[in-house]
Order: sequence, then C-alpha cells, then structure tokens
Amino acid sequence: MIIEALALGGLGCLAAMGLGAAAKMFYVEVDPLVAAIEDALPGANCGGCGYAGCATAAGAIAKGAMAPNGCVGGGPSVAVAVAAILGVSVSETEPQIAKVGCRYPVQRADLKYRYSGAADCRAAVILAGGPKECPVGCIGLGSCVNACPFGALSIGPDGLPLVDEYLCTGCGTCQRICPVGIMGLTSVSERILDEITLEDCSAPCQRRCPAGIDIPQQIQRTARGDYAGALAVIKERNPLPLICGRICPHPCETECRRNLADEPVGINPLKRFVADRERESGQRALPYKAPATGKKVAVIGGGVEGLSTAYFLARLGHSPVIYETRAELGGLLRTAIPAARLPRKVLDWEIEGILAMGVEAKTGQTLGREFDLSSLFAEGFEAVVLATGGWDAALMLGDPAQMRPALPGLELLLPLLLSWAQGREGELGRRVVLVGGGKQTLAAARNCLERGAQEVTILWPAGEQDTGLSSQELEKAQAEGIAMRFKATVIGLEGHGGRLSGLTYSQPANGVAARQETLTADTVVAASGRVPGVIFVPTSPRDGEGKLTGDAWRTEMPYAPPSGGPGGLFQADEAISDFRAAVEAIGAGRRAAASAHQIIKGEEVAAPQGMLGRSTQVLDVNQLFNLVQVGPRQPMPQAEEVALLEGRSEAELGLGEDAAREEAKRCLNCGLLCYYRTKYN
Repeated sequence: MIIEALALGGLGCLAAMGLGAAAKMFYVEVDPLVAAIEDALPGANCGGCGYAGCATAAGAIAKGAMAPNGCVGGGPSVAVAVAAILGVSVSETEPQIAKVGCRYPVQRADLKYRYSGAADCRAAVILAGGPKECPVGCIGLGSCVNACPFGALSIGPDGLPLVDEYLCTGCGTCQRICPVGIMGLTSVSERILDEITLEDCSAPCQRRCPAGIDIPQQIQRTARGDYAGALAVIKERNPLPLICGRICPHPCETECRRNLADEPVGINPLKRFVADRERESGQRALPYKAPATGKKVAVIGGGVEGLSTAYFLARLGHSPVIYETRAELGGLLRTAIPAARLPRKVLDWEIEGILAMGVEAKTGQTLGREFDLSSLFAEGFEAVVLATGGWDAALMLGDPAQMRPALPGLELLLPLLLSWAQGREGELGRRVVLVGGGKQTLAAARNCLERGAQEVTILWPAGEQDTGLSSQELEKAQAEGIAMRFKATVIGLEGHGGRLSGLTYSQPANGVAARQETLTADTVVAASGRVPGVIFVPTSPRDGEGKLTGDAWRTEMPYAPPSGGPGGLFQADEAISDFRAAVEAIGAGRRAAASAHQIIKGEEVAAPQGMLGRSTQVLDVNQLFNLVQVGPRQPMPQAEEVALLEGRSEAELGLGEDAAREEAKRCLNCGLLCYYRTKYN
C-alpha cells in the first residue's frame, strides 16, 4: 500500500508539474480593455457587426478596427457604454438600412439558367453563372433572407427581397452574403450623394433625367396609391417638383421604352400630380435631414441652382445661407416665365418649403457690394458656392451696370463688348486672360491692349487648327503681343478678398499626364454665356483659435457628369432655354452641394467611379413592339381659353387621381434589360 501510495503521489506531482508548465507555455493574458468592452456588449453573438461573436468584436473595437457604435444589436446604450470605456464620445449618426438594387423578379425573366438543385444564391452563381437574364439581376433564392440575423428581410410578392425598415439595423450581413452585389446599405444622405453608375440597374428614363430621379420607383408608388412615398422619392433628387411638373421639357419621356409600342408614360404629369396633392392638402411633409454638422456654407444666388444647392446642403446636415441680389428669391422662374405656365403661388410654396428645411435667405445682398469673400470667411463660412447663372439672369435686373459677374476678376465677353460700345470703361488691370471664343475674343484681346493691359493671353480650348481663325490671323495677333495657349483647359482661379490674382490651366503633354501652369491675372474674360458654378475655399493659415489669418482663396469645380470633352471651368455645353435650364440647374445644384460636402469633410472633390454621362454606352433593349399591350396615354386637362386670357387659370390643370393611377399603371418598371411585359408571343 505504501508503494502504491508513493507511486500515485509521484504521478500526481508529475501531473501537477506538467500542468504548471503547460499553463506557463499556453497562458494568454486577457487584455482588461477587451474584457471590459466584451462585458459591455450584449453577448448575443449575432454576428450582425460582421465579426464572429462579441468576444471577437470586443477585440476589434479595442484595436480600432470597429467603431464603438458598431454593435448593431445592442442599441445606443451599448454604444455609449463602449465609448465611455474607450474615453471617447458618441455623436449622432444617420441610420442605414438595407436596399435592394434590382426591380424585376427572376420568375418573370427569360429563362437562361434553371436553378435545378440550387437553393442558395452563391451556389447558383457557381453552378449556373448567376442571374437568368440581366447580368446585374437578383438571383432570387433568398440567401440574404436566410442570413439576416434580425429577420428584417423577406421575399416579397414580386419575388424580390423586401426590407422591413423598422427591423433592419444596417448590419450589412445581406450585403456580404449577396454574390452579385444586389443588396447594399443606404441612408438618405448617401442617396442624395449617389450618382448613377455603370454598375447600377437603372431605367432609360432615370438615366436621362437631369435631376436623376428614380422614376420607376416614383411611378410604382403612385400606382399603389402611395402618393406621399412617391413625392419622397422625387424630393430625394428634386426639391421643386411642382415647378418641374409644369415647365420641365421632360427628356425622360423621350427615352421611355413605351415609345416603341405607343406613347411614353406621362412622367411629368405624374410628378406634378403627387406634388399638387401635397400643396392642396396644406400640410407640408419635410424630408429627412442628416444630423447637424455645425458647418456654415454661403450660397450666392437665389435662383434654381442656388435654391437647390441650399436645399441639399441642409439635408446633408449643414447650415446654408442664400445671398440674393433681388428682393425675392426665384431668379428667372419669377422674372422670365409667364404666370400662366408657372403661377407665383406655386413658386412661393416651393421656396417656402426649401426655407423650412433650415435654409436662411438674405435678399438685397450682392457679392462685392454689401459683402465680399473676406467677410464671409470671417463669419465662419467653410465654403462659398457661386450659383448666379448667366448674363441673361443679370440682364433681368434691368440695370446694365449690374451685368458684372459676382466672381472676382471675371468678365463675360458679350456684356464686356456691349459695355465698351456704350462707352463704359472698367478696370482691367495689368494682366488679362481671355478664354475661348473666336474672332470676337481676338478683337477683345486687342481692345484690352488699347485700354492699358500690359500682358494679354488667350487660352484656346481647341487646337490651333480649330480656333476658327487662319494661321495668318493668329500669327499677326502674336506679333502684336497677344500670347496664346492651345488645347488649354481652365481648372481653377485664386485670389485675395475681392480680387483675382491667378488662373490655373492644364494642357496635354505628349502622352503623359497633362501639365498644369498658373498665370498671374487681374482679369479673366470668358467667351461664355454663364458664370461658372464654383466653390470658393479659404486658403489662408489659421491661428491657434482656428481663425483665418488672411483672405486668400481658391476655387474648386463641382464635379459633373463626364462629357467626353475637355471640360474645365468654362464649359461649352450650356442650357439654351429657361425650361431646360431649370431642371439641369437642379442637378447642378445637388452636385454643387455634394462637392461642398466633400470639401467640408476634407475629401477630394470627385465624381463616383463609373458615373454615367450623356454619351456613356449602357445595356439596353430597342425592340418590344409585340411585347407590350398598347394603351393610350391619359391626356392633360387644359384650361378654357376665356379663363386663361382673363388670368384666372394656369394653362394646364393637372391629372385627376383616377387618371394618374391609370397612367402610372402604364409604366413598364424598366431596368437595364428588364421590363414588365403585358403580353407574350
């Protein structure tokens, strides 16, 4: 017994020694920070944050790989607790929800693959190559539904994923599980900033709309009787639906696929219908605004572009202030369009709605007279957006003396020539740069020399052979002291206070990246009908309190759709009518707001990769004559001639509800290749 006891005791000692050694070898020290964070997390291990359980998520938060508010299942209280452990604060953020990037059910698609035995979208991609017909379409097997940890997804009656906005936490699980990128995350701000790209399932009408409205979704909601929802879709991209419903030239209808069968859907009348219902109810539904950023942005000009810019800046959480020369906002909408086409009560309602978003307006204020860039930057404005329109807008002031553009140092060629013809002389300075044009530009350059300019340079956007001038004329001008640069694109201006000091342009450089050069300039004369929409950004250093120590500035160009041309500050492609200008100015205003938003966030001003332009080639269909049931378009009711002549009515009266519902049902809910077919061969 003694021997057995000693043997067992020896084995116990050996085991203890072995365990002690193993403990030292495999001991993992628990990080107290990770442990504290894990204790604060709910312990649900739902995986909604993208990490395998709360312990892994706690480690990611401690390393900075995951935000303190990254736990989607714990709610705000968990975020506050985690932030307190890390010694940081949690600010208000905009919620995200899942979105579905497909609008056509796989059940109605042409048969390309039969998913025999495949019950998972990822398996269908591996076995059959993906969607049945459209290369960006939903596969429809519901893998995202099965993966959602919060039960926020289901397959709707149309065979597409349906998002419950109240249950969705924006965790992104569906986005990660979808093999074809149909599922994603979105917020109101992201939809405002979003541009249509090659990767999107977009309809022809949507691609052609200068404002970029999701027209199929707008019309589908109207067809269901969800008029408030339809208006919300419109106002994500267009703050003036009442106005556009009356004066827009509706290029979207030109691209409507129903043109191949009968008549286009009445997109513009449907837009007006839902907007009219809101106004007639007297109850304005204000769109969602992102959390306040505390950043101020000045908008110069209270026309369509200025109003749109301010509206979208407010929705992005900033504090915009409009400065308008006239006594009332509205620009050419108020002064140039007849009341029979655009009643002033309609215009006023739209403007009041923009101001109700938190936009401040100061009328009777002109840049360079009541205020300047220095005073704006001294007041704490982060950026100044110029949206004053063209010289046609300046002429509406009625005083030729007001025709000078608000941009410091800028003159437009035609008003400048007219002012010289009237005997008015302006201060040009020593160095003058002229941009674009033809023979008139050359004549203006000679006039600048006669009026005391010492250095005159012409920047031609075209090559030497494409200026419209002979080589002899160009050589003679150069001999007279007029310098010239060809294939030159102006990309920026700079100055101090109310004075211009320089101009930067780029030129192609023999197959390598374009070279840039800055010219000293006191005045720029542009052969353009419109003042460029630029953003002024302060460039002077700041002191210890964050205040600017000088009045230096530079311009940033808002991004624009790719045009295929040289682009630059003074674009050649300009709106040629007030009606076209209005809807295009809305799109320009939204892009200006998005660009200012990028500047405020310290990001580079740039369009999203793959953004569509007018000449971009996308997938499409062009034959469906025998695939759609022919049906007449609902006519727009017209005013009686007597009422119109007496000023008691506007020209068009708008669709009634029954007519609007019937017209909305004519929409084919198009995508790239898909559309609802109402009859088959």
